[in-house]
Amino acid sequence: MPALLPLAKISLWLTPVWLLALGVAIGAAVVVLLWLVLWFVNRATASSVLRLVRESVLAPISYVVIAYVTILVVATPAVLKDRIVESIRRLGAVSDQAISVTLDPRTENYEVPISFRSDELRRYDFSSDQDVIVSSEPDLTYSAPVAIVQGGDEAYAWSLSSKSPRRFAGEVEAVYLTNEGDAPANVTMAFDTEVRVPEVHDLPIVAGSVVGLFLFYVLLHFFLPGVSNIALATAKEASSQPLFLLFLGVGAVLLLVYIILPYNTFGEDVKILKQSGLETIMILAISFAVWTASVSVADEIDGKTALTLLSKPISRRQFVFGKFLGIVSAVAVIFVVLGALLLTTVSYKVVYDARETSNPTPAWQECYGEMVQITPGLVLAFFETTALAAVSVAISTRLPMLPNLIICGSIYVLGHLTPLIAQSSVGELPFVQFFAKLFAVILPELDHFNIQAAVAAGQAVPFTYLAWAGLYCLAYCTFALLLALILFEDRDLA
Repeated sequence: MPALLPLAKISLWLTPVWLLALGVAIGAAVVVLLWLVLWFVNRATASSVLRLVRESVLAPISYVVIAYVTILVVATPAVLKDRIVESIRRLGAVSDQAISVTLDPRTENYEVPISFRSDELRRYDFSSDQDVIVSSEPDLTYSAPVAIVQGGDEAYAWSLSSKSPRRFAGEVEAVYLTNEGDAPANVTMAFDTEVRVPEVHDLPIVAGSVVGLFLFYVLLHFFLPGVSNIALATAKEASSQPLFLLFLGVGAVLLLVYIILPYNTFGEDVKILKQSGLETIMILAISFAVWTASVSVADEIDGKTALTLLSKPISRRQFVFGKFLGIVSAVAVIFVVLGALLLTTVSYKVVYDARETSNPTPAWQECYGEMVQITPGLVLAFFETTALAAVSVAISTRLPMLPNLIICGSIYVLGHLTPLIAQSSVGELPFVQFFAKLFAVILPELDHFNIQAAVAAGQAVPFTYLAWAGLYCLAYCTFALLLALILFEDRDLA
């Protein structure tokens, strides 16, 4: 069995996890601050919110948050670097700046105010319709200019990939332009600056995700109390089942085993681990969602429990939507817990794989890049699971567990294979084309949530793709839940 990494390399894979923990801690701090404000304004409402956190799926999510805060506190002495602190402090100071000025003829050392740090420069360029000299100091105009811009030619450009020196040093408060010609010069300057550790840009995203998750459940509880109460009871019942803990345990063990499992891929083990981890989490989550929908919806209808519940001031619409949100909430816990573990294992695997293949030791930025690349995959896998959960709820209003499992399994297979069949040579047959289009309309195109190609190519998934995938998931969930209401509306519960 391969040995674990030595302690000296802990900081390499732990630094990305520490940055993630910092974002989670910031989000948690904002949540606590909002709750304290609410407590000073209305203590009864604040107590209700605290009780909601304790009794809902926010409780296990809070445990994950506490685990991250613990990692932040324990790992800070080992991984905290001055460059990271400085980059966090400078987040609001870096930006893209563009300035256009007109220089009169025979103008020397015209001062153009601009503020940036030279070590944060990623790119700058100058363009002019006349010959212009650009310098960083008035006394360096002729001895050491930054650039001599030839009027009418291509812009003078510098970037980090250039072989020429940066030509700026220290704190820059202004640049100086000299026009020795007899005609006015129209000069355009552009400066692109970035913090020395660009990874800190993800901190607000992580913090905002934590705050948004807690606010969603709190606002749902206060604005839709009937749906929220059903969802709360459903999620609490689902998460207390032995199968829930079994799936979490099996998933955690598999994710840890994937680290030391030899894939024999000649340097592609990290990609295989990411793909295997995503598929493991998604399959466990989908299986749990379908099982929970059958137990929570079908069994309650057959066992007359739903009749007792609907005898109270709760509509069938609230029952269906509440059950769906409760199932999705329990599934979200699986994704949060196992997703956090997967991110950690991916970061660790980068360093581990480099040692096993005798490659140079990677920088922590490489670990962070691999870890961040898997995050959109978790989001898309959650969207796919949510769509199938909506389908399962609709089926559960009429059919028991076994048919539900068979139908959802068939939809899962067809949802991934239909686009491939339509694009293949077999798809040219009219008969196949008809059914491919029919399935594409009726069934969810689950291939939209597949990023195996992006993972294999090492490419990032753009935010716009996630947004469109989220809208597609929302639209299909709406369609499936409307179908569930139609099937459940005339269902005789007696």
